[in-house]
Amino acid sequence: MSNRFTDQLSPIEKKKVINAWAFYDWANSVYNLTITSTIFPIYWSAVSSSNGSTKVLFFGHSFENTALYTFALSFSFLFVALLSPLLSGIADYNGSKKRFMQAFCFIGSVSCSALFFFNRTNIEFGVLAFMLGTIGWAGSLVFYNSYLPEIATEEEQDKVSAKGFALGYVGSSLLLILNLIVILFPESFGIPKESSLPARIAFLAVGIWWFGFAQYTFYYLPKNKSTIKFKFDILWKGYRELAGVWAQLKNLKDLKAFLFAFFFFTMGIQTVMYVATLFGSKELKLESGQLIATILIIQFVAIGGAYLFAFISKKIGNISALLIALSIWVVICISAYFVVNANQFYLLALAVGTVMGGSQSLSRSTYSKLLPDTTDTTSFFSFYDTSEKIAIVLGTASYGLIEEITGNMRNSVFTLGTFFVVGLILLTRLKRN
Repeated sequence: MSNRFTDQLSPIEKKKVINAWAFYDWANSVYNLTITSTIFPIYWSAVSSSNGSTKVLFFGHSFENTALYTFALSFSFLFVALLSPLLSGIADYNGSKKRFMQAFCFIGSVSCSALFFFNRTNIEFGVLAFMLGTIGWAGSLVFYNSYLPEIATEEEQDKVSAKGFALGYVGSSLLLILNLIVILFPESFGIPKESSLPARIAFLAVGIWWFGFAQYTFYYLPKNKSTIKFKFDILWKGYRELAGVWAQLKNLKDLKAFLFAFFFFTMGIQTVMYVATLFGSKELKLESGQLIATILIIQFVAIGGAYLFAFISKKIGNISALLIALSIWVVICISAYFVVNANQFYLLALAVGTVMGGSQSLSRSTYSKLLPDTTDTTSFFSFYDTSEKIAIVLGTASYGLIEEITGNMRNSVFTLGTFFVVGLILLTRLKRN
């Protein structure tokens, strides 16, 4: 029996729901691009460095600035990983999935806007606002992703998933370009050239953009019907349901095998995305303009990459397409260790863009296809998102620890390649579809 609420809608109404769902990527992807990938990491490097020193004090403890950045990411995703099972359990029992998604969106967008007040005199404030923004962004995606099997058929899911990622790349790139104009030509807007105001305006713009455009999604995305009234016992049902999903995996061998492979290769993908700018800034000494140009290259190439791998998966199957993407990721990590100039970094960015969108989109749709026939999609996607968040925690934390121990970010990047190799090997155990 189908659990899609779009089955009862007319073709026009169904299209509106799918477009509204995909449009949330347009709304929230600006956070991932501007805050975790481009302008904020560059701004962070500037305000957390002084007189050639990259050490920074955080509540009395000294850290390498880039290591503290990755540790902040690790804690944020760990918090979401621990909290999301509780909330997703409540969502499935009382139909509050949409409300939780709205709440995380509000927390994230407001915290992002608060970064407008962050400077070198209040490092702790900036790190905490960054962490809350990341928690809001990641938390909302738990509920966003769980809508996919409820709005699209199995045959539609690759295309719908790719559409969301593509909209995210376009929207986030558009706002980044607008922010970049203000940053590069501040005097045209009456802002002193050496002021930090343009970057801080960008943080405020991201928060407003995210919250504003998300309202389109929330307007059309249907509410889940409540099934029971809230009781204290419900607080623990999410964790029991997570354990229930794990128990079900014993009889879902393909799904279990995919999750193990996904855990390792997403550890590499997500970490690369979060530290690419820091690597270019610290190891290659690239200018801000070069770094932002690199991320834009990745964004626009990733749009085509998402659709390219959707096409490839249609021809040879999702697993085979993912194996191709992961093989390219291994080559990327090995090559990054030997990159020494901007041109090489740009070429690497082209490769990253090609596989980034495709591997993320295919991972989400492949998991959705492997799910059993169930109405409990939120718990299954909570398990998926929890796996992803824990992978990010381990990936970013290991990246920061290796840099702290060895004093060299290149060693951290090279290590990421091993995550892709393990994921690649595990993925070969699945039958090709």
